[in-house]
Amino acid sequence: MNIPTPEHNCYTVGLTGGIASGKSAVSKIFATLGCDVIDADIIARTVVTPDSYGLAQLLQHFGSTILSKDRQLDRARLRKLVFNDTKKLALLNSILHPLIQQQIMAEIKQVKSNYCVVVIPLLCESSEYNWLDRILVVDVAAEIQLQRLQKRDSITKKLANKMLQSQCSRKQRLAIADDVINNERSLIDLQKQVERLHHLYTLISV
Repeated sequence: MNIPTPEHNCYTVGLTGGIASGKSAVSKIFATLGCDVIDADIIARTVVTPDSYGLAQLLQHFGSTILSKDRQLDRARLRKLVFNDTKKLALLNSILHPLIQQQIMAEIKQVKSNYCVVVIPLLCESSEYNWLDRILVVDVAAEIQLQRLQKRDSITKKLANKMLQSQCSRKQRLAIADDVINNERSLIDLQKQVERLHHLYTLISV
């Protein structure tokens, strides 16, 4: 995700992790502590709402088969369409990423707190993270990740494995991390880890 350096005074923490690692749980805790949280996945949904420029571009390139009966984007159909086609995936990213980037920058400029957390699931895959002040990785063992993904999405182990293999490896994610949260234990432990980092980020962002 090629994002230009934003013009703002907000210390920006990029939150990432593999699929089903617990990024949402971590971001929710940050939010309860008073931190502004910007979620790239949520923004990705807003840029393809009905009558949006983003959806019009997708329809132009991928056709109306990506729409549901109520004329909404059928994300499952689109995902299936691009999953095994690198050219189509690259095209999809070239359409959506600039729109998502623009909205992320706009939201960062509105941040009132000393630091903000930007949740970017595929940060490692993008290789574009120089605009961030710090990177936080939510980490779990691959076996746990696999189990959680199967349970969460009600999918087979084979499909879950394929989804994991389409992302950066655990080693690659940890290599870009400034901070790591281990999400293999209890919710109480997770809360404590986030609170410690919140204290750290509050201090260094002043």
